[in-house]
Amino acid sequence: MNLIDLGIQYPDLNITIKAGDLIDAINYCVNNTRKELEQQITDSNAETYPSPKKVCEILNVDLSTLWRWNKKGYLSHIEIGGKRRYKMSDINKILNRGR
Repeated sequence: MNLIDLGIQYPDLNITIKAGDLIDAINYCVNNTRKELEQQITDSNAETYPSPKKVCEILNVDLSTLWRWNKKGYLSHIEIGGKRRYKMSDINKILNRGR
């Protein structure tokens, strides 16, 4: 049984712990939380390339609008493996302009 289970099962239980062990436990929790947050930031910064259909859903526009925007340079597509894709970072710029 670990400390969390003990705390849940016996909420009034008093536990004695050495100061050094407490510091180690706090540092362990802080370091794990930092690693998780850094991973979330890294994951959110990774570029994705949604399909035209998905972009239409995200921006609530028609395929003809995407074609027109590409022609004007407002939202340009790229080709990956012979398929049109859009940079999610470019889509987010459009979404953030409305705020």
